[in-house]
Amino acid sequence: MFVFAYGSLIWRPGFAHLGARPALLRGYHRRFCITSRHYRGTPQTPGLVLGLDRGGACQGVVFQVAFDDAAAVLAYLDERENLAGEEVYHRRELPVRLRGCGQIVRAITYVADRSHPAYARPCARTAAQTIAQGLGVAGSNREYLVNTLTQLRIYGLRDRGLEEIAANIAGL
Repeated sequence: MFVFAYGSLIWRPGFAHLGARPALLRGYHRRFCITSRHYRGTPQTPGLVLGLDRGGACQGVVFQVAFDDAAAVLAYLDERENLAGEEVYHRRELPVRLRGCGQIVRAITYVADRSHPAYARPCARTAAQTIAQGLGVAGSNREYLVNTLTQLRIYGLRDRGLEEIAANIAGL
């Protein structure tokens, strides 16, 4: 089984895997589009977390999972991505192209549910203001952004949208 990671799963997968490599998913892009009132914010001061939103393309990381671990990994991911059964993401199996060899594999990933009340589409400046203030049980929202950008760079990947948000935060 393959799992496509585009946010915190890249730097904190939380499951055993056989390896990881950069990959490209077409038809979706990485975006701070989910309001977080638990992991990276509170009900009083919400944060934002990443989701895959329609359109464009997303460079991320594919983890390969052993067959014997697949069911446990799926259960873990379903719980992690949809806290307390609140389905802000839909699990999908989508084609991704592995960087380097060009091979296409089908990978499990989680796509933002645009009909969910937690879905948001802030501009980069508004996202930066929200992220700069966000702090939840998993840590600061700013740390989430920095960790994601750092890990993308380690894999030789860039995300200009996230870089713009980080620049806006630096300017606050």
